[in-house]
Amino acid sequence: MFFRDRRLQFDAKPERPDPVYARKLQEVLGGQWGEISVMMSYLFQGWNCRGPAKYRDMILDIGTEEISHVEMLATMIARLLEKGPVDAQEEASRDPMVAAVLGGMNPQHVIVSGLGASPTDSVGYPWNARYTIASGNLLADFRYNLTAESQGRLQVCRLYNMTTDPGVRRMLSFLIARDTMHQNQWLAAIEELKADGLEETPVPSAFPQDLEYADVAYQFWNVSDGDESEAGRWASGPSPDGKGEFQYLARPEPLGEEIRELDEAEPLALGTSKKRMRIRPPGFGAGRGGELRAAD
Repeated sequence: MFFRDRRLQFDAKPERPDPVYARKLQEVLGGQWGEISVMMSYLFQGWNCRGPAKYRDMILDIGTEEISHVEMLATMIARLLEKGPVDAQEEASRDPMVAAVLGGMNPQHVIVSGLGASPTDSVGYPWNARYTIASGNLLADFRYNLTAESQGRLQVCRLYNMTTDPGVRRMLSFLIARDTMHQNQWLAAIEELKADGLEETPVPSAFPQDLEYADVAYQFWNVSDGDESEAGRWASGPSPDGKGEFQYLARPEPLGEEIRELDEAEPLALGTSKKRMRIRPPGFGAGRGGELRAAD
């Protein structure tokens, strides 16, 4: 059960309307790496968690916090749109340059959402549930979560530099700081999973590694022009999982069979094939249009 506090987690008050910037801010609300995505991912990870209670509680703590971030961004976007279109149109009639800038406003903010935020990204693409990651494997999910917080923080930092509005920057600075915490949180959680003996690299660790094609498990294949990649940590020495030694293959050879022609398609598939279909005429149990059957 959730209880909503009427107070925002942090201020969401712009100094002035800016409908063009409101569109940009939609990205970190409803984009692939936006707050709706992490909110839904964390909540489903928590609800589906079968690990120790501390992990479930931690995941649901951050998932619930992300609800507040969605509310903050939706509030900020709505306030950036307040009085914006009317005032902007009047200004545009006096200044052609302003009119050109207004071309960046999302018309759906007026037509569809009535000067409010919407669950879409900055180009109007709707948020969808495929952005939700909840696999049931905590290490796989925590690694995704770290990526999501990294991408989200990157986008918010870019947006910070796209505005000079003190109120907007104040809210973004808060979100940036929380992303700093959350990146460190997931790094700590990854280490805790390993320390608790619940999961390790490679994920999933429960799959018997002796069932892998072991010859290639720790080989780095150089399959593009250049050999600079040989200088990397991934090309020699012990692997991070402690279970193998990296090997650099400068010219890896294909391991599969020589390319051959595919078998003929079934005639009923109506593909391009040497095999042909024969139409059985009416009177042989078919309808008036005849019946398709494979040629003898």
